[in-house]
Amino acid sequence: MGKFFDIIEDSHVSFINNQRMFFVGSAPLSGDGHVNISPKGLDSFRVLSPSRVAYLDITGSGNETSAHILENGRITFMFCAFEGPPNILRLYGKGTTILPGNPEWEALIALFAPHPSTRQIITGEIHKVQTSCGFGIPFYDYIGERDFSEKWAEKKGPEGILKYQADKNVVSIDGLPTALATL
Repeated sequence: MGKFFDIIEDSHVSFINNQRMFFVGSAPLSGDGHVNISPKGLDSFRVLSPSRVAYLDITGSGNETSAHILENGRITFMFCAFEGPPNILRLYGKGTTILPGNPEWEALIALFAPHPSTRQIITGEIHKVQTSCGFGIPFYDYIGERDFSEKWAEKKGPEGILKYQADKNVVSIDGLPTALATL
């Protein structure tokens, strides 16, 4: 039932833009390491071209995606239709972590609404796109965005966020360094 594409087509972009949530998957090369799947929201995903995407990554309890892409580059994005016709779309690619000070930072950060706990931007060079039926995905009603991360960031303040990142986001749960460890 799945179909494969070499690029992100216009119909894929339309589907992506209508989703309020997506998932990011990554894994270390070691079979003993943990596979990471992270849900994302907050209107944080952008299609930059038929073969490149980016998302605004806010500070969280871990930084597995950055560690995995620093180690091996592999990344998968998944979008599910929780309303309307059933559909699942996956983007397979090679990821890069873009930090403030990177030559691309200013152009990319301008694509997103400001968020007080912005940590980094993750980009993906997409080499394969897959759609599949999504018949088993239930319907869900969108109520709104949570504001917990903004309130948390405002309470911590800029210096508190940097300390939190230094304490919690420079290595993965498997001990792999993240891009923040290179600062």
